[in-house]
Amino acid sequence: MFRYFENLVDPFVAYHEADTPPTRLWPFLLDYSRPFYRVFVWAALISIIVAGVEIGLIYYMGRVVDLLGGTPTEVWQNHGTELLLIAAFVLFLRPLLHLVDVLILNNTILPNFGTLIRWRAHKHVLRQSVGWFENDFAGRIANRIMQTPPAAGEVIFQVFDAISFSLAYLIGAAILLYAADARLLIPLLVWFAFYAMLVRWTVHRVGPASKAASDARSTVTGRVVDSYTNIHSVKMFAHGPQELDYAREAIEETRRTFQIEMRIFTIMDAVLVTLNGVLIVGVVGWAIALWMQGSASVGVVAAATALTLRLNAMTGWIMWALTSFFRQLGIVAEGMETIAQPIDLLDAREAKPLRLTRGEIRIRDLSHHYGREAGGLDHINLTIQPGEKVGLIGRSGAGKSTLVKLLLRFYDVERGAILIDDQNIAGVTQDSLRSHIGMVQQDSALLHRSVRDNILYGRPDATEAQMIAAAKQAEAHAFILDLQDPQGRTGYDAHVGERGVKLSGGQRQRITLARVILKDAPILLLDEATSALDSEVEASIQETLYGMMQGKTVIAIAHRLSTIAQMDRILVMDGGCIVEEGAHSDLLAQGGLYAQFWARQSGGFMNPEAAE
Repeated sequence: MFRYFENLVDPFVAYHEADTPPTRLWPFLLDYSRPFYRVFVWAALISIIVAGVEIGLIYYMGRVVDLLGGTPTEVWQNHGTELLLIAAFVLFLRPLLHLVDVLILNNTILPNFGTLIRWRAHKHVLRQSVGWFENDFAGRIANRIMQTPPAAGEVIFQVFDAISFSLAYLIGAAILLYAADARLLIPLLVWFAFYAMLVRWTVHRVGPASKAASDARSTVTGRVVDSYTNIHSVKMFAHGPQELDYAREAIEETRRTFQIEMRIFTIMDAVLVTLNGVLIVGVVGWAIALWMQGSASVGVVAAATALTLRLNAMTGWIMWALTSFFRQLGIVAEGMETIAQPIDLLDAREAKPLRLTRGEIRIRDLSHHYGREAGGLDHINLTIQPGEKVGLIGRSGAGKSTLVKLLLRFYDVERGAILIDDQNIAGVTQDSLRSHIGMVQQDSALLHRSVRDNILYGRPDATEAQMIAAAKQAEAHAFILDLQDPQGRTGYDAHVGERGVKLSGGQRQRITLARVILKDAPILLLDEATSALDSEVEASIQETLYGMMQGKTVIAIAHRLSTIAQMDRILVMDGGCIVEEGAHSDLLAQGGLYAQFWARQSGGFMNPEAAE
């Protein structure tokens, strides 16, 4: 039974991925709700039926009171069968209706709707560019991905569990009172008018207040995760107190916004209790007055009393349901600030996979300033022949990393073009472009998974033997076999911690090298690939790197000039431009910037700020 209802909707069903999702709240929710439309219809229908049954029972309790005016024998003879049928209905059919109602809500909608939103939101966010992620806290992004789905699920739950039920119940109550005596509608309608005003006042304020509180919570998460992610720096600089102050500011803002939200609920509760008193006195008092005049039976008074007491109990629940509804809408609206943002770097409409045949890279009049007037790159023209090994050096901020990021199309170029084998990379798919490029970065961050998972990230379909061969080539196999994590996993199954924090910098770098070796891409980018290695290991890894480079087009960024002295060509960048290029010996003979770097280096390591 549970499995049937749980599988009525597949949260991972195929769908059209929109590059620009709806930015307004209701279109956003409706778009995500498409697989649930049929289930929603049944949920609304069952909810209305359940409400009708509850009103019917109150009506029948009033009838029972009137029936009891006769003798027991007469009541049983005239109405025994009727009472037995009602009892059977209450014992069997009513629970069945409630069971179907809660199965649809609790087992079909709630688990699957939140899962669908979380899956699609994560999928959408993963398509965003590197630059998009660089502009926000990872913790805040993750918090919005995590808190939006349950909030959206709560919105849908309240629609069918409370709102549709309560509307059907109020309509049924009005019909019941009208059938007993139309005058009983007057106090109900007066109460409902004031109740509606209270609801309007509350929801008008609770939505924005909830959004502000949700945004404050996301900021706290972002700041706390930022501290935890950089815990080594926090400890190294003894900045625990500063980090506490940084977090406290956001935590205090969360407290302030939550206080504002709670004030609204306190006022609502106080006014609601007063209104419910008016409802009870108005409807029950009027019913008693009608009975005293002979215009209503005792059963009518009993039904009116039961109805108003039920409404008194329900109104608080309805109000909380409504405020929860709009409160969760506020959380969804806050989450949409992340998960409804359009994809800022797209494949061209007719983009095709990159066809790499030779590995030639041509850069034509390339300029990129990150939307500013200065910095970045300025009018770069460069051709790298297939199989050529090019070293790239320059002061910090000269534009080396920008050139590499543009080649990977982490950003779209602002002016000019980059071509690989005569194909503009702006016109090929991003995945196919990056699948042909292997990169070893200075920051050799790893995934918080096993060593095996990290190496196979380069080529998931590789065999165990191929993976081990890559690790051996990267001088990593020996230390990997000695690894053990706190859960007792060893060797290639050991987990490396967040960003590989459980390993030394050299160990992380060698696993990164193994991953790129396994990928075996025809274009190789090295950004300070040996910076984290000691001299002895670097010497052996240099041979590995030179072996990796054979038959590949290579761009290597290095401050340690000795690591690129054997390159076919060396490019010297300064101020976003290529100011010198040539072989190592030729550049030394020119006596320019490269010669100054070489003269000032210590052990082959360049001081990027020294040469002026």
